[in-house]
Amino acid sequence: MLKFAANLSFLYNDADFLDRFSAASRDEFHAVEYLFPYPWDARDIAARLNDNGLEQVLFNAPAGDWDQGDRGIACIPGRELEFRAGFNKALEYAQALDCRRVHVMAGICPPGIDAAQMRATYEANVAWAAELAAPIGREVLIEPINHRDMPGYFLNTQTQAHDIVQTVGAMNLKVQMDLYHCQITEGDLSTAISRWIATGRVGHFQIASVPSRNEPTTGEINDNYIFDLIASESQQHGWEGWIGCEYRPKLGAEAGATSRGLTWLRTLRSHSTYPVI
Repeated sequence: MLKFAANLSFLYNDADFLDRFSAASRDEFHAVEYLFPYPWDARDIAARLNDNGLEQVLFNAPAGDWDQGDRGIACIPGRELEFRAGFNKALEYAQALDCRRVHVMAGICPPGIDAAQMRATYEANVAWAAELAAPIGREVLIEPINHRDMPGYFLNTQTQAHDIVQTVGAMNLKVQMDLYHCQITEGDLSTAISRWIATGRVGHFQIASVPSRNEPTTGEINDNYIFDLIASESQQHGWEGWIGCEYRPKLGAEAGATSRGLTWLRTLRSHSTYPVI
């Protein structure tokens, strides 16, 4: 089975955020994800989830001052207390929204700081977060991001991320495998998917076309082949996670742009040999 979640930070952006939940439900999504819930009261978000029969599957922990260029702070020495306060807030939202997974962004490498020091800081922070999250059944995810979209980001490759997960050794620390970033940075998606699903360390997938980050099947990736591969590998290895649709609709913020662009998903649902939700 393949399970797709609508990313409400990217999709349905012709509507206010809280109205995007019903839009996703109308398009037969059963789950949602997004970047940050913190501008909204968790009770209001929970009501939208409940009213529309949606599962919350992922969001990000606070990532520092986004408007000032922060893209996470977990790798940055000297900001550990800020990281811990933010992650505690994320767990409060995860509990209120019954969300199993929280993504911790690593951050942009500050100039003048040794890479080994940043890695040590990052590992200590995610180890602390995983230990705090484990008793309440939450997973901590880390995600490699390409340097074209986010220059200077600390975590770039699947090998680097999986090595950190192995070093930390927490069962609830997983890798968020975004195939858009993976294709830009590394390529060879088929080999990567088969290799990493088999480890049991992949907690979540995300998708978008390359290079434009629009709907799947509109770029250089053979998405239908990739979907078949994920379904096959998932069945073989017992992977039951979600695939986040983190792409920008080709029609932008036009009214109904997201729904009109979901031809790829409607076709997959109607023609697939395996269940798709």
